[in-house]
Amino acid sequence: MPETSMATRYEIIQRTAEKYQKASKKKKGSILDMVCESTGLSRDRAARLMAAGGYQKTRIRSAKPIRLETRGRKQKYGTDVVAALITLWELAGCPCGKKLAAAIPELIDALVRHNELDWTPELQQLLREVSPATIDRLLEREKKKYGFKGRSTTKAGKLLKKDIPIRTGTGWDDAKPGYVEIDLVAHCGDTTAGQYVNTLNFTDISTGWTETRAVRTKAQKFVFAAIRFIRRLLPFDLLGIDSDNGSEFINDELYRYCIAEEIALTRSRAYHKNDGCYVEQKNGAIVRNHIGYNRYEGQEAVDLMNEYYAQLRLLTNYFLPQTKLISKEPVDGKTKKRYDKYVTPYNRVLASPDVPDERKEYIREVYETLNPAALVREMSQILKKLQAIALPYSSKHSS
Repeated sequence: MPETSMATRYEIIQRTAEKYQKASKKKKGSILDMVCESTGLSRDRAARLMAAGGYQKTRIRSAKPIRLETRGRKQKYGTDVVAALITLWELAGCPCGKKLAAAIPELIDALVRHNELDWTPELQQLLREVSPATIDRLLEREKKKYGFKGRSTTKAGKLLKKDIPIRTGTGWDDAKPGYVEIDLVAHCGDTTAGQYVNTLNFTDISTGWTETRAVRTKAQKFVFAAIRFIRRLLPFDLLGIDSDNGSEFINDELYRYCIAEEIALTRSRAYHKNDGCYVEQKNGAIVRNHIGYNRYEGQEAVDLMNEYYAQLRLLTNYFLPQTKLISKEPVDGKTKKRYDKYVTPYNRVLASPDVPDERKEYIREVYETLNPAALVREMSQILKKLQAIALPYSSKHSS
């Protein structure tokens, strides 16, 4: 039988579909035989088309074949939902589907409050309902993988190590805000030679509240000044500091300061990176994810980086939810981990009975003024200036 054109198939199917739907089971078989012989379609394909009432859309352009979708259930999330998801995903720093799903309600509320959206109420409701797995599927094409492993710049501080106890996960009331892990992230490119900018990272264990501050070098005076600066930003009292064994932390100045201010000071075990797992996770998720791995030197880079961090702290602490590990237990030779729900650090602070009411009221007032879209726009402008003065990976200090 000569091959029929798509236009001819279309006409036969459309003309026969209504008759097929009204026919008896026996008559349907005869109709199928006739249609398959005339069009060359398989019985299964022809039956599905006619049961659906024929082709659903007409797209005949000259002699080009018609490609029409009739299979499966009706699509719920269209291109408008995908476009809106991409906007929110980029606004939130490109997180996973679970994290984005938890962040979407508060992001939409804040954007509506500041007149940033022209989305219909129906579209907003769809975005609030979309599941984490569907988010990952819809954003699959947008996701890009990248990574560059930085160099370790921690040099052990030998003095006072015997006086500063090792913290191994006990001895602190981690459920109470104020006990923090701190670490330095080096912006040294691919060499640790010379002087380069570092980021001091502060992460509260209980709430996940994170503060970052750039310092010109890892000298004690710069790091100590940054610690005191960050302490003033925290929405709760600083009760304990846990650091690695670097000399920028294990020194007499910080030791005497903590004693005078009644702040517990502990350190991790040497070569046990997971002792500082909370801050290590934020090193990648916050500092590296935003600043990257380029080399930065000089006061101009420090000032721009701190401008950026001033906006970043508001976005991450008030709008981006985090989850916490609840328990680990061995099951059939594997470790089963249980996590709590995704909650923003801001909401964890509000839920804590250990934070004074006046501190909670202050951060509520701050939250009402924040526009996440405006924060991201400002961060983008600062980041362009910062990247313009970045030194390449193969810096001038390379040997």
